[in-house]
Amino acid sequence: MPEEFFMRPPIAIAAALGAALFLAGPAVAQSGSEPKVNQLIIYGDDQCPQSTDGEIIICAKKPESERFRIPEILRGTASPQNEAWNNRVIAYETVGRSGTMSCSSTGAGGWTGCAGKLIDAAYAEKDSDPGLKFSELIAAERAKRMATIDTEAAETQARVEAAEREYEARQRAQGTATAPADEPPPPPPARNP
Repeated sequence: MPEEFFMRPPIAIAAALGAALFLAGPAVAQSGSEPKVNQLIIYGDDQCPQSTDGEIIICAKKPESERFRIPEILRGTASPQNEAWNNRVIAYETVGRSGTMSCSSTGAGGWTGCAGKLIDAAYAEKDSDPGLKFSELIAAERAKRMATIDTEAAETQARVEAAEREYEARQRAQGTATAPADEPPPPPPARNP
């Protein structure tokens, strides 16, 4: 073998090591002088901490109502990993269920459980829907009506008292002009036995 073959690998290795050291040199020098970056989320009226020489602090501001909530990117996902354990257990309990009160298309009397499920779902929806609080709706309507009843009752009472005064004035006017002062009142009507 020629001598040139043995001389080439040490030159190639030396060139590769020199290039690696040349490229790594600036990275090593810069790593010590770069400040650390700290990203924070602050809520409501909280103040963002001040940056220091060795640390840059960046703050994202969110409303106070978001402080103890699940982050937005994790809310409402439909992935099976986010399903509650209770729902998983209920699903496993009803997988092979058939027959009476099961609401399945297989087995005798499977249809009998469907009405119960519909009723349970309706009550659960009624309990969770804030728009269906009938007691609150009734109380609000009652308060609205009671507010108008007092004014209507006062107006009706004033009209009745005015009508009574007019009637008494007419009676006095008719009584002094036509009836003598000493005439007795008419007898009461006779009763039939």
